[in-house]
Parts: sequence; C-alpha cells; structure tokens
Amino acid sequence: MSRVLISSGSDFEANIGYSRAVIDGEYVFVSGTTGYNYAEMTISRDVAIQADQCFKNISAVLKQAGTDITNIVRVTYILPDRNDFETCWPVLKKWLGEVRPAATMFEARLLNDDMKIEIQVTARISA
Repeated sequence: MSRVLISSGSDFEANIGYSRAVIDGEYVFVSGTTGYNYAEMTISRDVAIQADQCFKNISAVLKQAGTDITNIVRVTYILPDRNDFETCWPVLKKWLGEVRPAATMFEARLLNDDMKIEIQVTARISA
C-alpha cells in the first residue's frame, strides 16, 4: 500500500505542513487530536469531556482510514497539567479498556490554553 494522507481540511494542516493522519503500509498514524467538537464548534472546559471528544474525533479519522479504535496499538496523552490525567481515566478505560495499547503520558503546554488534553494514536489497519 502506498502512503495516503488524510486531511481534516483545517488551515493549520496547510500552513504548518502536516496531515490529520497518514496511512503508511499496515499502520495509520493519527496526529495529536484535541477535544474540539467540530459539530458544535466548541471545546468543553472539562478535561474528561475533552478526552471523550478526542476519541470521537480519532474514531472518525480511523474509520476514514479503514480501521477503528480496536486496532490502536500505541497511544500518547499530552496534558498541560499532569494532575488532570487521573480525571480522564474512566474515559480512557471506556475507549481503550479492552484494547490496552502501549501508552505514554507527559505534561506539556498545548497550542491553546483552552485545550486540556491532546491524544495521538497509531493503529493497525485490519487484515
């Protein structure tokens, strides 16, 4: 399979030079995804709600790539405040409790102070 770029159509992608996701071989690499609700054009102030929205956004991209959440093999969580991570655990368990990918969490500032979590994943395309 050749390399395929998936775009959300965001100006950021063109201006910065990245893709929402890249399919390369058997894998889909999904860029860091925030909890922005594109249907309502809003972002919640609640970190757990943002985490849930991150996975909704990631799920939509994975579907477009021909795979789904169950095929995630690696996940990276980035939070501006590491103390918020435990608040997200029930949401993470809801989405990945059975999948149990390799995971990393680290604390770093995000692009916008309203963003409380960013999640990046790598998934395998189903055989």
